Amino acid sequence: MTPPLGPTSGPDLDRRELSTLSPSSAVEQLGEAIAQLAQRLHAATYELLVMLREFDAQSGWNNGFQSCAHWLHWRTGIDLGAAREKVRVARALERLPRLSGAMQRGEISYAKVRALSRIATPENEPRLLDLACTGTAAHVERVVRAWRWCDRVEEARDTERRHLGRSVSTWVDGDGMVILRARLTPELGAVVQRALDAANQRLYEESRQAAAPESVAEEITPAQRRADALGLLAESALAAGLDRGVAADRYQVLLHVEAGPAAGGSTGDGPAHAAIELEDGAVRVSAETSRRLACDASVVVIEEGPEGSALDVGRKTRSIPPAIRRALNARDGRCRFPGCTARHCDAHHITHWADGGGTSLDNLLLVCRRHHRLVHEGGIGIERGAGGAVTFLRPDGRRIETAPRLTLTDPPALGVMASSRGLPCWDGTRFNLAYVVDVLRPPAGAVT
Repeated sequence: MTPPLGPTSGPDLDRRELSTLSPSSAVEQLGEAIAQLAQRLHAATYELLVMLREFDAQSGWNNGFQSCAHWLHWRTGIDLGAAREKVRVARALERLPRLSGAMQRGEISYAKVRALSRIATPENEPRLLDLACTGTAAHVERVVRAWRWCDRVEEARDTERRHLGRSVSTWVDGDGMVILRARLTPELGAVVQRALDAANQRLYEESRQAAAPESVAEEITPAQRRADALGLLAESALAAGLDRGVAADRYQVLLHVEAGPAAGGSTGDGPAHAAIELEDGAVRVSAETSRRLACDASVVVIEEGPEGSALDVGRKTRSIPPAIRRALNARDGRCRFPGCTARHCDAHHITHWADGGGTSLDNLLLVCRRHHRLVHEGGIGIERGAGGAVTFLRPDGRRIETAPRLTLTDPPALGVMASSRGLPCWDGTRFNLAYVVDVLRPPAGAVT
């Protein structure tokens, strides 16, 4: 039986008597049993979060699933949003021992911990734990919303200050060199750094194939290569007319077919050569990579003679006609891999068209870029059964269930929890949200 609550804030002892829980009827005893079971559920939820954190740390979900949340959504049948929240809370509790201990004892609910984990730090955790133990779940949610609003106001001020401080300056030095100085916002700076890294890597790969320098003066330092990379970015942008290009034409798969007796039929081994057409020419790729790209890409067939000269170049065609693509999007809507919710997908041929598979709805399905790569290069198999049902298979042949059945084994005994701290000590006084946030949340720049 739950013991009486201690006195709340304030001298009124009669209020303590009103808070005393002493069930005198069967229905009140039923209510107390519900409360005790709820405390045990809080403790069991904590145990689930601990196990989930360990599972996530060991990457147990990394066998075809996009994230731990996607695996949890698939394996347990809970909503993907709820799964993401559980993974987030599980990770956050690792650095919040006081909240973890209270939830482990069933003193505070998952709803309170979920809300507080958005703002809790090791520094403010003791104060937030007092709030969780004395206030209701509604109080906690209101405080967290107000707290985060204050954080967003400060963050917006910082963001606006950064945005107004962006600048790029260029001038010519005394020796004729052009000097650039830039202050960029974090998101724009990340884009520029990524572009410079890509151009720098390209120049490095080209230099590896060049002749070795004959003197120290001919050697290129990393700083010099970054300067060349910046020039390459500018030249590429001007040559492209500052056009980002069309996403559907990023890849072109060139299928080389020798003129002669073998040209009239397939050898059964698929294309002998495949390459991705880049700005500097064709780059050889693996057979499975070429098959993946050819599933949903522009295709140009080139007939070549024995000496490698082009005899005929076919027209660029789409492997998936637009009408079939629209019907496929309407039928599938998202990636068909179990547990995946991605909507930006490739069209995959279950039996590849290079092996004689037809480009029809019965032989196509949508998969996201990640799972498309796993199907071709990662060993994941696909089978289509009667009625169009699709089954994904692990590399060892085991099925990946679309919605796994949950089987309940004997649950571990959690014990009877009679602690009264699971009940808020709120005495009904009007909740002053502004005052609570001012007390709990230190001002910006303050040392806690």
